[in-house]
Amino acid sequence: MGYLMRHIINAVSLEVERELEPSGLTNAQWVPLLKLYMGSATTVAELARECRLDAGGMTRLLDRLESKALVRRVRSSEDRRVVNLELTDEGRDAAKKIPAVLCGVQNAHLRGFSREEWQLLRNLLRRVHDNAVAIQAEREEQK
Repeated sequence: MGYLMRHIINAVSLEVERELEPSGLTNAQWVPLLKLYMGSATTVAELARECRLDAGGMTRLLDRLESKALVRRVRSSEDRRVVNLELTDEGRDAAKKIPAVLCGVQNAHLRGFSREEWQLLRNLLRRVHDNAVAIQAEREEQK
């Protein structure tokens, strides 16, 4: 199961990256851009947590996004330790296109599935995910 899931994730990621290549976005870059666009994070620390990156990795990634004029860092006026993130107009335009790309890639990988098969697959994957979350919670409780 793990092998197949990893192989599928790699194949989908490769296709997303190919689709986003004309916009100059890599897999590492489109995820934080979309998270900012969707409002999942507004600060460097939140985005690092959402993307599961350490401070150094997040800094390097933001440097690349800033050099592409997609994101800007703005120091908080209330707390100088906090760095807020803003999408530039170019960043917002690039982020708007990402959901359509993801949908197209997903639909291509689900070609030939009936609506019922897709719903069954989604429900089964949710069950696997729920089990994974429960296992992780149990491990945290044991600590």
